[in-house]
Amino acid sequence: MTTDKGLKHTVWQKIKTEVLDDCRKEGEWKILLLDAFTTKLLTACCKMTDLLQEGITVVEDLNKERQPVEDLKAIYFISPNEKSVDRVVMDFSPKPCKYKAAYIYFSDVCPDSLFEKLKTCQPKTIKRCKEINISFFPKESQVFLLNVPDAFHLLYSPDKSVDKESAMQSIAQQIVTLCATLDENPGVRYKREPLDNAEDLANLVEEKLVQYYKMDERNQCKEKSQSQLLILDRGFDPVSTVLHELTFQAMIYDVLPIEDDVYKYKPDGPASKEKEGRLDESDEVWVKIRHRHIADVLEEIPKLVKETSSSKKETEGKLSISSLSNFMKKMPHIRKQISKQALHLSLAEDCMQKFRGSLEKLCKVEQDLALGTDAEGQKVKEHMRVLLPVLLNKDSDNYDKIRAILLYIFVENGTTQENLDRLIQHAKIESDGDVLKNWKYIGVPVVPKSTQRKAPRRDRSREETFQLSRWTPVIKDIIEDNIENKLDSREWPYCSECPAAWNGSGAVSARQKHNTLSREDRKTVSKLIIFVIGGITYSEIRSAYEVSQANKFVQVIIGSTHIITPKKMLDDVKNLTKPHVPKEVFTIVG
Repeated sequence: MTTDKGLKHTVWQKIKTEVLDDCRKEGEWKILLLDAFTTKLLTACCKMTDLLQEGITVVEDLNKERQPVEDLKAIYFISPNEKSVDRVVMDFSPKPCKYKAAYIYFSDVCPDSLFEKLKTCQPKTIKRCKEINISFFPKESQVFLLNVPDAFHLLYSPDKSVDKESAMQSIAQQIVTLCATLDENPGVRYKREPLDNAEDLANLVEEKLVQYYKMDERNQCKEKSQSQLLILDRGFDPVSTVLHELTFQAMIYDVLPIEDDVYKYKPDGPASKEKEGRLDESDEVWVKIRHRHIADVLEEIPKLVKETSSSKKETEGKLSISSLSNFMKKMPHIRKQISKQALHLSLAEDCMQKFRGSLEKLCKVEQDLALGTDAEGQKVKEHMRVLLPVLLNKDSDNYDKIRAILLYIFVENGTTQENLDRLIQHAKIESDGDVLKNWKYIGVPVVPKSTQRKAPRRDRSREETFQLSRWTPVIKDIIEDNIENKLDSREWPYCSECPAAWNGSGAVSARQKHNTLSREDRKTVSKLIIFVIGGITYSEIRSAYEVSQANKFVQVIIGSTHIITPKKMLDDVKNLTKPHVPKEVFTIVG
């Protein structure tokens, strides 16, 4: 893969160029004002020290009470909403104004009505007013989120009064700002099944891309670039949303209480002081091990400790959290690295504790159901036989039973009403019946059984896997098929002209002019952007990285409205038939 510093770096460079450099004067300090949306955006891609280097002396929350600083200019980096614009107007309406002048940068397209409001500010105080077009979050180097967890309910609820149309408009606009930030005008494709949200969204995105590249003064009518955008409805692979994963990142977020990427742990046993560890890409150890199987992680951490300490004597014997603590006391110069390793060892041990409980047996059942074959590759003849021990196990909690029942329903491609009622009774989950029934609203057959044949999977029988991790997310098949130019255009229609094929065959649609790039140049610039409506899983994220690492000519960027864990997915499905309760959400005005 070409050396790319990733989405976070790309977004930070764009903010530097289009906001901070745009109003820079040598030796002049400024105040930066942010609202909830842009605070989250900047937190995702830079640190306070980065801002200091750019001449920002103070960063303030636009919505809090602030002291006037009349001799400094203020940069407002805000989202185009009424609340934020009203705060700017308040700062520059009465005399004296809060700041010397205002440089206003909107994260996205600002409606005319809000521009009109700004005209009521003191004359000549607003020096600049620009739209930057970044309304997504760079979650990881190859992962973007729109931060609209509400989208699942808005787009899949059977309630006809839900405002689905404006949610779609907003999502399409956010995806366009991702393409603009990457400087790509991709060929847009969508998966036809199981619902039509993907088609509707793909057409909206294409429409807005055409609009955007016509408006973009730097690039009149930018031609389609060597990139593709694939849009899918969440129902395309229900299995990956409920399966217990044993790769590190996916397992941690599934079985441990992680909030806002923060894990709380006690490094020296139950009596010690609680510490917090943040799981993000500034931690090199995390980046190295997050997609590895838990068994590999437990082998890898002691190796890392030995490399760090370079002292054989100190690292002999079994590695434990307390031995790492002693290490830190003896070797303060490597304290920071060792504390990272202590964090990951603690995470791995907590995961293994869960695994040694009921999880090991459960994983075997789940894999057999998901694949329809056992570890030896033999076809499972009776799925119900595999499922029953989980339902009758007193130690299985409700969520685990529900996940197993769902895998049974998915492998059977639906079931009868009578059988469904029996399963609910067996598992004693009468109050949670909706969590099984509501999958039909995302296009997954529940009752009655579907007669449609399932799409064949790629043959991975030669790939080495752990027995309890044999399932491969469907998205990996899709990404690999796309790179090899094997996606069926009946199942994956284009709603825009087709970019030249990436496999060097140079196949183009009749509607497209031949690209003048040489085969080698074309290969080095390929980006594949995947967008899943209604949440992506950590195992799907892992798949995007795995394929990118195996194909140096393609960078896969994967994104969604939000990230889901199995528990979150089940709660969202269960709530589809309940009235909509808005979650914290940032509205992007399209």
